[in-house]
Amino acid sequence: MGKAKFKLKEPNIKSETLVNLVFYYNYKRFKYSTGEKIEPKFWNTKNERAKESKQFPEYPEFNSRLDVLENGINTAYRRLLNDGVQPNNQLLKKYLEAELSGKILESDQKSLFEFIESFIKESEYHKKKSTITVYKTVFKYLKEFAVLQRKSIDFDSIDLDFYNSYLKYLVHDCDLSSNTVGKHIKTLKTFMNEATERGLNKNMEFRKRKFKVPKEESDAIYLNIEELKKIESIDLSASPHLERTKDLFLIGCYTGLRFSDFTQIKPENIDYEKSILQIRTQKTGQRVSIPLHPTVKGILNKYGNELPKAYVNQVMNKYLKDVASISGLKQMVETTITKGGLCKRIVVPNMNW
Repeated sequence: MGKAKFKLKEPNIKSETLVNLVFYYNYKRFKYSTGEKIEPKFWNTKNERAKESKQFPEYPEFNSRLDVLENGINTAYRRLLNDGVQPNNQLLKKYLEAELSGKILESDQKSLFEFIESFIKESEYHKKKSTITVYKTVFKYLKEFAVLQRKSIDFDSIDLDFYNSYLKYLVHDCDLSSNTVGKHIKTLKTFMNEATERGLNKNMEFRKRKFKVPKEESDAIYLNIEELKKIESIDLSASPHLERTKDLFLIGCYTGLRFSDFTQIKPENIDYEKSILQIRTQKTGQRVSIPLHPTVKGILNKYGNELPKAYVNQVMNKYLKDVASISGLKQMVETTITKGGLCKRIVVPNMNW
C-alpha cells in the first residue's frame, strides 16, 4: 500500500508557504500541490497537520481538507490496483482529481494490443535489445494476422481455435521454421501471462496443454580441435576486423560461453593466480568458473587482458565466414529444418557461431 505525507514547500520561511501532498508507492514518488498555504510556525511536522492554535483558528477546516486529500489519493491508488492497472504519476493525478471532483472514472481496461504496446515500451527500460526486437516482431505478426482475419484480436480471442488458425498462418502463409513459430507462441504466452498477473486478462485458454509451443531439435554443428588449431594458426593481422573476429570466436569455443557472455569479459573476471575465468551468465544469472585454456590466455595477453569490443552478432557471423574461407574450412554438411510445414534438407558450412 502507498503512503501519503504532507510537506511544506518552504519550511524555513516566516511567511505563508504551500503544502504539498507527497505519495510514496512502488519505490516511486508522486507530488501534488494541495493549494493550501500556512505559516510554518503553525505547522505540526510530526502530525503533518496544522497545530491546534488560537492564533490559527481555521485549523479544523484546514486539517479536514488535508484529510480529504489523503483519503482521495489512497482511494485513487486502490482503484487503479483493483482495475488491474499499473499506477504511475499521470494516472494517480487523473484519478485523484476525479475523486476530489466527485467523478467516477470508468476502468482504463486495455485491449490486448494496447497492453502489448505499453508492455513493450515498459520493457525497454529493463530488457535486452534482442528481447525487445522479438517482442516487436511477434506483435507485428499478430497485427498482420488480425488484418488478414478482418477482425480484432483481444484477450478473449486467444483460445484453441485462434491457436490453430494462427499456427497455420505462421507456418504456411509466413513460411516460418518450427522453432521460429515456437518463439512466436512462447512470446504470445508471455504477453498473456503478464496481462493475467496485472488483472487485465481472465481468459486462461492459453494455459491449456494443447496450446503448446512448437519445438524442433536442431542439428548441432561442431569444429574439432584440428579445425580450431587451423583457424588459430592463420595470420590475419592485415585485416584487423577478421583478426578480432577470429580471436573472439576462439575464446567462445574454448570457454563454452554464449556470445552475449564472452563478449562481456572484463579484467576483473579473470583470476590469473588460479588460472580461472569467473563470470555471471546473462541468460541464467548463474556464476560460472571456467579454467583458462592456453589459447584463451594467449589472446587475453595479446589485448592487454581485456578483450576488444565485439561487433554485433550479425556482423560477426559475416566476418566469421570470411575467416573460415581463408582458413580453408569449406567442408559442407547436410542438416534438416522444418519450414512451411515441410521437413527440408539444407547444406551449410561445417561451422556455426
